[in-house]
Amino acid sequence: MRILAKDVAGAARERAAGGCSAEEVELKGWVHRVRRMGGITFIVLRDRSGLVQLVLDKEPALTLESVISVKGTPALNEKAPGGAEIKAHTLECVSRAAGDLPYQVNGDTGKTGLEAMLDNRGLSLRHPKIRAIFKVQATIIEAFSAYLRSQDFTEIKTSKLVGSSTEGGSELFEVAYFDRKVYLAQSPQFYKETMVASGMERVFEVAPAYRAEKHDTPRHLNEYVSLDVEMGFIDSEKDLIELEKGLLTHIFEETARKNAAELALWNAAVPNADAVFQSPTVSYEEAVKIAGGESAKAGGGRIFDITPEAERFLCSWSLREYGSDLLFVNEFPRRYRPFYTYPLDASRTMSFDALFRGLEITTGGKRQHDYQAFLDVLPKFGLKAEHFTNYLNLLKYGCPPHGGFAIGCERLTARILGIANVKEASLFPRDRKRVEP
Repeated sequence: MRILAKDVAGAARERAAGGCSAEEVELKGWVHRVRRMGGITFIVLRDRSGLVQLVLDKEPALTLESVISVKGTPALNEKAPGGAEIKAHTLECVSRAAGDLPYQVNGDTGKTGLEAMLDNRGLSLRHPKIRAIFKVQATIIEAFSAYLRSQDFTEIKTSKLVGSSTEGGSELFEVAYFDRKVYLAQSPQFYKETMVASGMERVFEVAPAYRAEKHDTPRHLNEYVSLDVEMGFIDSEKDLIELEKGLLTHIFEETARKNAAELALWNAAVPNADAVFQSPTVSYEEAVKIAGGESAKAGGGRIFDITPEAERFLCSWSLREYGSDLLFVNEFPRRYRPFYTYPLDASRTMSFDALFRGLEITTGGKRQHDYQAFLDVLPKFGLKAEHFTNYLNLLKYGCPPHGGFAIGCERLTARILGIANVKEASLFPRDRKRVEP
């Protein structure tokens, strides 16, 4: 019978104890490493579950990354990976790999440049440490969805082809659509709000989003996975912050439970529930002052805005003062938020960002639900009512107070694992230069 690498130690223990484990088992996977000692050959086989050592009396003609099928007897060996090995009886090469590997799958990822890693993505994704990123990411998405379902949210899937910008900006990718031009959606904003107003009240979506921003930084992607939430009948952005605290707590708990091995590969850990719930919420003005004070202590320059440098200072401050490197900044000035953001007063909005380990991972807030107030604000942003017919109809026919937020999946993944460049947390990243593989 075929077993996985992770099951070999259990099979070996059962056999050593005189249990009913089969004398012979079969494993299938890739040749990760070959080592020869005297007349014995040791092969490390890699499958989806991990690594296991094979012991052979003869030296097979194999290349690294060849796909093999091996049959043999499981045996305990404390020096072998996982504490057990397979004494191979037969070995078949199912698919022989060429010997000129352009990427060393069993090498040290820290010694490989990012471009080489991405240029050879089909091979670099075979590396256990790199593949671990996406096991963690899968847990994040699963936990995100599960928690929201437990809170009576409904999952939706919305169109990524839109007739105009949701946010009134110009940073859009054009797409030829029959005899007209359309755009790739920057966010599912309008559709989320439509579903709240439809009576669903609470919705979420996991889907790609597109930004035609000419960035070339370790924190930006032009295509990314957005974890979107929208909720009706809220009083302010503080309701959303509390929801996100519960959501992040569940994501962190599930990651710790399911991905201990992957976290260990990256020497990473996740915050516990206490750390999440004691994370502070500070106003934008207060945050700028705190960041400025921290910068002065470090001998840095003055800070006038929530810049990437300020985000790092704020998270360090929060960790020192509250024991949490997560914090929320709210009450952003109106000039920094989209036109549909609900005003707190003439200059501030009911909006927020979540900062985690030195990086903004979430933007959200309460939306404008009043028809006339929405009409009144458009000219202040240089916008015209005729460009927002559908949005206006949404508000015109009864829309509850509502709001939401979006978490950047790749950013959250990178922050959990301590990855410096968000591109490493994207399976096939898209930026200004890269559209392949």
